[in-house]
Amino acid sequence: MCPKRAAGFALALILLVLASMPAINQAATKIVGGSDNWRFGFNYSDWAHKNGPFYQNDTLVFKYDPPNSTTFPHSVYLLENNTSYQACELKNATLVANQTQGGGTGFEFVLCEIKDYYFACGERNGTHCSTGLMKFVVRPLEPCLS
Repeated sequence: MCPKRAAGFALALILLVLASMPAINQAATKIVGGSDNWRFGFNYSDWAHKNGPFYQNDTLVFKYDPPNSTTFPHSVYLLENNTSYQACELKNATLVANQTQGGGTGFEFVLCEIKDYYFACGERNGTHCSTGLMKFVVRPLEPCLS
């Protein structure tokens, strides 16, 4: 085979291999609650169910107004397990976004690991979680090949 033909054949073969390789899905950014943002009285468990699946390295954006005379303050906690989540028990929870961090473009949380993430609002001693439906759980999947 002449050198020009060999180079052309090699290039064609490389392009064919690259075109047939599956691509990895890019991480998505999702605003928690969509246009409703992070607020009292919205069903976030339902939102998570309807907006899944979630994948490792997806970013969740929590948007909420900083405290003022017309809005309730909000925060974002990670609860340690399903028992804490069901009871809205904040005793061993980790604060990941305080009352002011949800303002503007919001607070971003990246789902770095494949594990259960139990999110809740910790305001009013857990009342926003238990009565206000401000809680949800996600378990990201491995990024898929498409």
